[in-house]
Amino acid sequence: MHSRARIAGDGIPRARLGRASRAARPGEDRADLDRPRPRLAYAPHPGSSRPSGPRPQSGGPVAPRSLAQRRDLSWSGPFVFEALSDKLSGVFDRLRTRGALSETDVGEALREVRLALLDADVALPVVRDFIAKVRERALSTEVLGSVTPGQQIVKIVNDVMVAELGGEGAVPLNLNAAAPIPMLMVGLQGSGKTTTAGKIALRLKERVRKRVLLASLDTQRPAAQLQLAQLGERAGVPSLPIVAGQTPVQIALRAMETGRREGFDVVILDTAGRLSIDEALMEEVKAIRTATNPAETLLVVDAMTGQDAVNTARAFHEALGITGIVLTRMDGDARGGAALSMRAVTGAPIKLMGLGEKLDALEEFHPERVAGRILGMGDIVGLVEKAGETIDQDEAEKLAAKMARGKFDLEDLAAQLRQIGRMGSLSGILGMLPGMGKVKAQLDDAKLDPKILKRQEAIISSMTPKERRAPDIIKASRKKRIASGSGTTVQDVNKLLKQFDDMSAMMKRMNKLGQKGLMRHGLSALLPKGMAQGNRPPGRGF
Repeated sequence: MHSRARIAGDGIPRARLGRASRAARPGEDRADLDRPRPRLAYAPHPGSSRPSGPRPQSGGPVAPRSLAQRRDLSWSGPFVFEALSDKLSGVFDRLRTRGALSETDVGEALREVRLALLDADVALPVVRDFIAKVRERALSTEVLGSVTPGQQIVKIVNDVMVAELGGEGAVPLNLNAAAPIPMLMVGLQGSGKTTTAGKIALRLKERVRKRVLLASLDTQRPAAQLQLAQLGERAGVPSLPIVAGQTPVQIALRAMETGRREGFDVVILDTAGRLSIDEALMEEVKAIRTATNPAETLLVVDAMTGQDAVNTARAFHEALGITGIVLTRMDGDARGGAALSMRAVTGAPIKLMGLGEKLDALEEFHPERVAGRILGMGDIVGLVEKAGETIDQDEAEKLAAKMARGKFDLEDLAAQLRQIGRMGSLSGILGMLPGMGKVKAQLDDAKLDPKILKRQEAIISSMTPKERRAPDIIKASRKKRIASGSGTTVQDVNKLLKQFDDMSAMMKRMNKLGQKGLMRHGLSALLPKGMAQGNRPPGRGF
């Protein structure tokens, strides 16, 4: 093995891509430096959602986390429709502030909606159909003559958008066929298809307790089969052993035979991608589909590729008759109009969406929730699900009991910070609450450091157990030591201690007032003196 290759815990060399050529160092062979390097699991194709994060440590693959330990799956992070959501929220805010609406008012609002959708890269025929449906319902006498016409129009837009995205409720994967159930993954190269295969395998294993076999049919891309094997190891899912020289159809048939012989419930077949759609690609996938008769043919599409994604979906659907769509990179910051066009163009439901590079970052696609976030109506159900999956119930109950007794120390604050961190960014959480668009915009404008919670955790971790239980003993010399140990400043330590003092004071007031006192005096009783009269301390919050 040449010295340039890095070895991970699984013994497979990692290639470094994109590095300029250089002279050989002592002990290196010039031929080794010039030799073409294969693209392996942790070197993502530009625009793909393949993992590029921390590599597995020595000693074997990383064990998948339990559902209780998984990071949030209700996606409170960046949102691919954020720009569209901001524009539509502005339009609807203006409608809500008006009393009666005329046809001219509605027409002007729909023109702005049309421009916002086009700017988000939604397909023109889809936009025309969408606006026509909204206009027909919005100009009815019942809407214009209602007490709140602005709210009525927002509801109409929401209803039409939900219908365009696929209707109420998520469409599950088809698991009703006889085992082993073949699932065929198709799509262009760089769409995140292989990573999505690993994500689905982990989801089926953890959510519905299925035995899953992964099989790579990609004989085109160097080391593609190794990549899927590595993803399988990370997910704790077996992959089909590699046999050199077999065709994709032969590999698919061997995978199905292995699935039958060894009692697997599902066999996920990851086909080869191309940089563009060509006849050879389609013929290969058609042959695989004929040989395996899959229960699901899932098209994996990058949500950030705009109209190209729509054209890809149309071509695959016409050639193969896809049964579902998986949108990757839904946590990106592109215009995201492809998602709004997919269902209308293909008629196939969007079943899943990828929200990051981690294997657990996969979620069912709920049209009503996505529409709610686009229109600034929030996603309360998703937020509740997120809390249920990320918050440790026992830990929360213990903390609540301590707070009820008026006891609250820095160890409790650290536990709270960890639970908030698992929920996602504050900006993303606010985006899931109805009517919080303006507050969220203020947070975004303030450019708050997203690492502030980690920094505060580090500060508390640098304290001794005695300091965490009795913060009053933390004076100047201790603050310097804590700041040095946590990689922060004394000013950061002071801010954290001030925050803790404020929270402790509020807990004491809550305990003193009791439930009856809170009901009688309201939340103003919890605020520091001065703030209850509407005075805000300088430099504090919103």
